Amino acid sequence: MPGETGPALYVAVVGAGGDDSPPEVLAQAEEVGRRLARAGAVVVCGGRGGVMAAACRGAHEEGGLTVGILPGADRSGANPFVDVAIPTGLGEARNALVIRAADAVVAIAGSYGTLSEIALALVAGTPVVGLGTWELGRGGEPDDGIVRVEDPEAAVTLALELARAR
Repeated sequence: MPGETGPALYVAVVGAGGDDSPPEVLAQAEEVGRRLARAGAVVVCGGRGGVMAAACRGAHEEGGLTVGILPGADRSGANPFVDVAIPTGLGEARNALVIRAADAVVAIAGSYGTLSEIALALVAGTPVVGLGTWELGRGGEPDDGIVRVEDPEAAVTLALELARAR
């Protein structure tokens, strides 16, 4: 439980917000949320649908705490599994707040919003674990800023390890 062995770690789960995400991606996000909650971590996200809702659902079902940092100006846009809804009125600029609230980031699949969150995390020095997400390159060479994993268990294990190491 948070507080028993020190303060809780905050892990952002980022990915596509639309409800058209493939079922396997949503299942991965839900499992990541579950495993984070079991480890006592706080799940932070943008608070909307898709990957965000799936991660929150998984965490919520395990009794974990979920925080949604919303793009709109009121709490009504939060998915039903968000425990703490923070309206910002900032639109996509709220992505910076999601990242700054996190000790580590798990990026699952995703679109351009996810890419922006990955970039913001890397600039801030926040570790990013990637599960089927973007691949980065600079000048035609691979960039290893995202630590790639193959499954939700590895994503959570590594994200927590990297968060503790900060």
